[in-house]
Amino acid sequence: MHPIRQHARPLTAALTGTAVEFYDFYVFATATALVFGGLFFPSSSPEAQGVQAFMVFGLAFIARPIGAVAFGHFGDRVGRKATLVASLLLMGLSTLLVAFLPGYAVAGFFAPLLLCVLRFGQGFGLGGEWGGAALLAVENAPKGWEVRFGAAPQLGAPVGFLAANGLFLALGMGLSEADFLSWGWRVPFLASAVLVGIGLWVRLSLTETPAFRAALEHAPPPAVPLGALLRHHWGAVLAGSAGVVACFALFYLSTAFALDLATKKLGWPREQFLMLQLGANLFLAIGIVLAAIWADRIGARKVLLMGAAATIAVGLVFGPGLQSGSGLTVFATLAAALFTMGFVYGPLGGWLAGLYPVSVRYTGVSVAFNAGGILGGAVTPLLAKQMSNAGHGDLIGLLLVAAGALTLLGVSLARGPSAAA
Repeated sequence: MHPIRQHARPLTAALTGTAVEFYDFYVFATATALVFGGLFFPSSSPEAQGVQAFMVFGLAFIARPIGAVAFGHFGDRVGRKATLVASLLLMGLSTLLVAFLPGYAVAGFFAPLLLCVLRFGQGFGLGGEWGGAALLAVENAPKGWEVRFGAAPQLGAPVGFLAANGLFLALGMGLSEADFLSWGWRVPFLASAVLVGIGLWVRLSLTETPAFRAALEHAPPPAVPLGALLRHHWGAVLAGSAGVVACFALFYLSTAFALDLATKKLGWPREQFLMLQLGANLFLAIGIVLAAIWADRIGARKVLLMGAAATIAVGLVFGPGLQSGSGLTVFATLAAALFTMGFVYGPLGGWLAGLYPVSVRYTGVSVAFNAGGILGGAVTPLLAKQMSNAGHGDLIGLLLVAAGALTLLGVSLARGPSAAA
């Protein structure tokens, strides 16, 4: 039997959970770009509203490493399955409750405060999601298929993005502006309950991974996995964190920030730009698949290094391309950025898992992935927003240059089984 058919259930569980993750994260990102500034910070100037909304957006990236430590602890001690169910529940509930939040006009100061609380809860749950999903796939993989199996969670990114982007596009086309701002933006948050339900149904039918069961038979898990990780594998944590920065920077500059810039400063109609992003998203899926297949043949490290170098190249043209005013040029810029993201994202599951022993692997993968996300996913879009407000939108690609250089350094310095591949 073909390996993918033989392991269809854990691969589906890994992909479904990450699709929910990216759906949840991107509906928040889209609402940040389109709605949250005016709804929760109405007394500020339009420019300040955008910065404040992106600060709330970035809060989840602060929460993610904390969630990574908490869920990593139980993932390494109790098991992958139970931990993944808990992370999905917390993440889904936090997203769903955003749909019921009042605006500042109704609740005053408590409106943005509650938004921050739910955003923190979303990030906390997400902190344990991706690492566990990657291990679910990698630790079930037959020899020689580790990176391709490890790409299953990554394929959840374009799936979740497609669902979120497509739903916002449909709402924008079907509703008046007043209805969209009043209640339409809440529908994607409500719809997340359906995806979470599907994810839970799939995950509750799983068994533990063979690698985790074998590790338990060999020795008991460490009492404090984070302590063991930082004592013996701190170098891999630093290198792994640097290694993921480029994928976060590429995604959030090409999606949330680009949508904010296009609709609020460059005059693009919301639906038209969402359609451009929807088409460019297909190149992310293609890049992930190609990178994963190639990485199993020549090594994840080599593919990640090439992807990091390509990120630097994309950064040199990203700002001018995004502000060109030409639909074709903007689409080509977004497609190139997301295709490149496939090469710094597709091999990550297999590469990061190979940096840590099974006993601390859930913690190690989760901490590295989410620590890197602070720089790539929170700091980078916020800096880009501030640069754009200051009239330096043509220079925002330099942030991708820096992110690509940092990932290049991290992957080059990483030591572990995958680093030798």
